[in-house]
Amino acid sequence: MKNIVIIVIAVIVFIFATATYTVDQRETAIKFRFKEIVETDIKPGLHFKIPFVNTVEKFSKLILTLDAQPDRFLTGEKKYVQVDFFVKWRIADAGVFYRATRGDLNRAQNRLESIMKDGLRNEFSTRTVKEAITGERGEIMTELREKAAESAKSLGIEIVDTRVSQIDFPESVSESVYERMRSERQRVAQDFRSRGKAEGEKLRAIADRQAVIIEANAYRDAEKIRGNGDAKSAEIYAKAYQRNPEFYAFYRSLGAYKKSLGNGGDIMVIEPDAEFFKYFKQQGGQ
Repeated sequence: MKNIVIIVIAVIVFIFATATYTVDQRETAIKFRFKEIVETDIKPGLHFKIPFVNTVEKFSKLILTLDAQPDRFLTGEKKYVQVDFFVKWRIADAGVFYRATRGDLNRAQNRLESIMKDGLRNEFSTRTVKEAITGERGEIMTELREKAAESAKSLGIEIVDTRVSQIDFPESVSESVYERMRSERQRVAQDFRSRGKAEGEKLRAIADRQAVIIEANAYRDAEKIRGNGDAKSAEIYAKAYQRNPEFYAFYRSLGAYKKSLGNGGDIMVIEPDAEFFKYFKQQGGQ
């Protein structure tokens, strides 16, 4: 009786073990009936199946990475660039994924890599080397991601992100490309220098013209002030002369003596009784 109970328990445990299965939160599953798909995208949790009739295959729902080998692509200038890229992807539809790849991740990666390279080939073929390297890399990735996403749906795959990690030149074209870029930069620099020189000449011409105008205006104002001063001085002299002509004549003579006499080495040739010395001849200190 004891042996029978043990056998029954063993059979129950065996049936339960073969009739149940669990799906993790990070997984999705497909149920088969004699290799024919009967249920796809099974949710996480505990599930039941018919032993020996149903089989289950599980797939990861995590984001996977395709890190492809660098490949060469021809640009619109008929020059090759070597591109290194990677793709972030995950299984979106387990049933479609299994039918397209038989559940083989390596086969899926190879198919996805082929789709991406075809897209990159098309994108680079319409652009120059400069456009591919500098300003349009983001645009290339956006267009590539949108087009590749449509093709990847046939594999049951969702493309999360794509990135070009590096773009290099093959050695055969590197030097010519760099030389062209250097020439372009030199041309731009020369253009800036030429425009700067022309602008400098223009500013100097304007400054010279303004300096001439300022000097002319200053000379005009100085002459005007000097004329006004001479007129005022003449007016003062005239008024002084009118008030006391004798004193005015004496004062002017003193000024003449101050300027003419007392300088070492000066020689004057003049008659002693000349009008110049008339105030020296007066007596009594007048």
